[in-house]
Amino acid sequence: MPISILMPALSPTMTEGNLSKWLVKEGDAVASGDALAEIETDKATMEVEAVDEGVLGKILVAEGTEGVPVNHPIALILEEGEDASALQGVPDGVQTAAPPVEETPAAAAPPPQPAPPPAPSAPAPTVPATAKGGRVIASPLARRLAARAGIDLARIKGSGPHGRIVKRDVEGAAAVTLPAAAVPVEADAPFTDVPHSTMRRIIAERLQEAKRTVPHFYLSIDCRIDALLDARRALNAASPEGDGAYKISVNDFIIRAVALALKQVPAANASWMEHAIRLYNRIDVSVAVATPGGLITPVIRNADGMGLGQISAEIRDLAGRARQGKLAPEEYRGGGFTISNLGMFGVSEFAAILNPPQSCILAVGAGEERPVVSDGALTTATVMTCTLSVDHRSVDGAVGAQFLAAFKRLIEEPVIMLL
Repeated sequence: MPISILMPALSPTMTEGNLSKWLVKEGDAVASGDALAEIETDKATMEVEAVDEGVLGKILVAEGTEGVPVNHPIALILEEGEDASALQGVPDGVQTAAPPVEETPAAAAPPPQPAPPPAPSAPAPTVPATAKGGRVIASPLARRLAARAGIDLARIKGSGPHGRIVKRDVEGAAAVTLPAAAVPVEADAPFTDVPHSTMRRIIAERLQEAKRTVPHFYLSIDCRIDALLDARRALNAASPEGDGAYKISVNDFIIRAVALALKQVPAANASWMEHAIRLYNRIDVSVAVATPGGLITPVIRNADGMGLGQISAEIRDLAGRARQGKLAPEEYRGGGFTISNLGMFGVSEFAAILNPPQSCILAVGAGEERPVVSDGALTTATVMTCTLSVDHRSVDGAVGAQFLAAFKRLIEEPVIMLL
């Protein structure tokens, strides 16, 4: 009997994925461990590996298909001794939308009801077959397209199995019901719609949830970084050639300072849980990295136990693989505190949105030469503004202020970080 390859759950919260690309074709021999396809999750594109050996008998879901539910069959492998006859009964061709198991009706759907009389300008679509309880049967992609176009699925007749509404049904309804006024005219500005990736959609949901449900407050502090810049230049000048070479960045100093400040003020290394405030016993620092698909936060584990050179090597590796979409889920999940640095873009200061369930995120601005008063005299210094966004449910204002004070001292006296 052919072996089903199922859409894997690549993270605990994953309910569906996009099948980006097939790496093998029908008829190819596959062995355990061979990469079969690339799956786009909410954070990265990952490869699905074969767990059995045989011949790829049939691809059930085409590459480029979005919204394939977890555990839905995407292909069939023929075992040793099986041939194409074992695939009898499997529909020819590949599906472009995978129906969730829970939406398959238990019995035949009732016949469609007659539609109301059509309007003179265009025929009205008939009411579709529905599942038990009157629920409309539609693919996830069809639901998203209908929501985007403002179309009522209950007014569409599905052409898929058991009356299921699929993409072509929604597109057909949109062509019929689009009012003439919505047709672009020459005066309209040109535009391009970029479809939401799974990653972008999840980011949007999490940010909306964080801003709506978490009571943020903000604390800002100015740090003079002239001594830090001098220390950085001295360290980089002492870097050896070839193996063992390093290049320390300002961001490496910031990560080190955050980790040591959390060690001094452990109450800031916390998360709000419904039953308790969770204080982390390990200092894991997340660092925001911009990728073509959106923001991702790889985690530096045990950051307080790393020197500047180790931090520099670790974040370069994580950030590089994050931009390629090659991070494993355990490399970007977790963390007790996040750093978001936009200083390299010349941003003076900003306030970041929290990354739940974490209680703190530090927004770092650019180091700028500013006038300052020192010992009663006006002079200039390189100043960096940092803003701490805090979840007031789990971290009080005094704790946030204590953390920033510890962080400022470490940044302004970087020799302490070398201990």
